[in-house]
Amino acid sequence: MTTKFSHSSVLLHAAVNGLVDEQFNPKAKHVHDALAPQHLSGVFVDGTFGRGGHSRYLLSHLSPEARLFVFDKDPQAIAVAQELAAQDSRVTVVHEGFAQMPQVLADNGIGHVRGIMLDLGVSSPQIDDATRGFSFMRDGPLDMRMDTSRGMTAAEWLAQASIDDMKGVIKDYGEERYAFQIAKAIANRRQSQPLRTTLELAELVANTVRQREKGQHPATRTFQAIRIYLNQELSQLASTLSSVLGLLQAGGRLSVISFHSLEDRMVKQAIAAASKLDAELARLPLRQDQLPPPQLLNLGKLKASAQEVSDNPRARSATLRVAQRTTAEVSQ
Repeated sequence: MTTKFSHSSVLLHAAVNGLVDEQFNPKAKHVHDALAPQHLSGVFVDGTFGRGGHSRYLLSHLSPEARLFVFDKDPQAIAVAQELAAQDSRVTVVHEGFAQMPQVLADNGIGHVRGIMLDLGVSSPQIDDATRGFSFMRDGPLDMRMDTSRGMTAAEWLAQASIDDMKGVIKDYGEERYAFQIAKAIANRRQSQPLRTTLELAELVANTVRQREKGQHPATRTFQAIRIYLNQELSQLASTLSSVLGLLQAGGRLSVISFHSLEDRMVKQAIAAASKLDAELARLPLRQDQLPPPQLLNLGKLKASAQEVSDNPRARSATLRVAQRTTAEVSQ
């Protein structure tokens, strides 16, 4: 029997409203509220289906002729997505990460889409399921793969990675000041007994980190770093952000929720770069009306409301950023 896990989609209404509301304004009081159905046509993409909260709300705004492509690496998420697709013919399910979006859309004869939505990081069901190995609060196998059907587990990587490699991952992806000490402790431990479970790793890190951050488990940054590395989260996000301009139709929207500073910084910088005038053009003696428009309009960012954070503490670190494609040509 498959265990069921509850899941509350973070920034549910705000993230989808960013795609479908022409008057979207992150500072508006109603931004976190459900909208009346919009009946939009065109093609939309949910690059991180999870358990489908955002997709279901988005579908309520789409016309019968619209299409929604949903992507996810997680086989459990794909099983839920396939159930939804069986009920709604507008849904196409893709068992891949969102970095494969350009190829999948091209294979389906789709050149441009009206909206792309991403909810980055690990989902609540993945954290809550001890067998997935994402949580340092629950004992389970050191797995940490979002796609359990392929790739190296955390235990396998920790058993063979060099101290320098472990240090680099924990420092770069976890921003952990004690990365070297943790990497050395892991290497020393595996000489006698390899790390096999989440609590074994969490205890080792807790015994290694000398100074602790208030309100944060000492293993938080290490678990985060290993997960990001194993699932290639940042490299796949970078690839996807570089393809967004070519995928969005004029007027199309990008809506991204991030929970980690490294992810949010990448999204912020990508939107900012496409929202600015080309540096060479900016130096020319041209009037404003003679300058080409930027490729994206930055529609702003917002955080979860106080009520949402109270109802779902995991929303506390979430940041939503929304941008809209202009008519400007994509720079080569």
